[in-house]
Amino acid sequence: MEISTLATYHCLAFVWYFFVAYSITHVKTEERPSEVFLYGGQWKYLTVLNLVLQAVFYGVSFLADVLRLIKKLRCAKCIISSRDLLFSVLAFPVSTFVCISFWTLYTYNRELVYPKSLDGVIPLWLNHAMHTAVLPFALLEILALPHRYPAKKKGLILLGFVAFLYISWVLWIYSVTGEWVYPLFALFNPPGLAAFFAGSLAIIVAFYNFGEFLNRMIWGQSKFS
Repeated sequence: MEISTLATYHCLAFVWYFFVAYSITHVKTEERPSEVFLYGGQWKYLTVLNLVLQAVFYGVSFLADVLRLIKKLRCAKCIISSRDLLFSVLAFPVSTFVCISFWTLYTYNRELVYPKSLDGVIPLWLNHAMHTAVLPFALLEILALPHRYPAKKKGLILLGFVAFLYISWVLWIYSVTGEWVYPLFALFNPPGLAAFFAGSLAIIVAFYNFGEFLNRMIWGQSKFS
């Protein structure tokens, strides 16, 4: 794909994610169900954090494209390294996890992850923007250009560290409020919850490996932008 076309795509994707993140963080207070968006606001939900992550990623990608267009190749090289690290370790596996885990649990019992009371607050388009569109965007990014993956050990350590931070944030919210971020967590005793978190981490690691596999199958080992 031509650099100018990539720049346009990344700019539009950045604007889209910024708009979606803005939309969900500006839900009117008086319209919110009493059990939602209390301590920690929207920032306790992985879905919302992922929107911010995607906006940052596409912003960095757009900046890298612009630097390449104006021939600032030394600066572009550094930004491209950051872009590839963001995509490989976080943007792709988290988006894939958000989409697949949400719709799997929603199909099983929506009250565990997205109570029916939210239907009157969050429009259908916004629900799909947060939970559905993120996966096609991630796949399109892999098709659009190659990404350099870090050494496997480094990538998994970074991914595990971010997962640890989010789990710590979830546990901290529970310790303060006595309420779980997602009703699903209330179904488990402590060992069961630990096993659930470990299983979720294993799944997101599998998505990391899947992204690396797709990138290698499409672009090979040697071609990088």
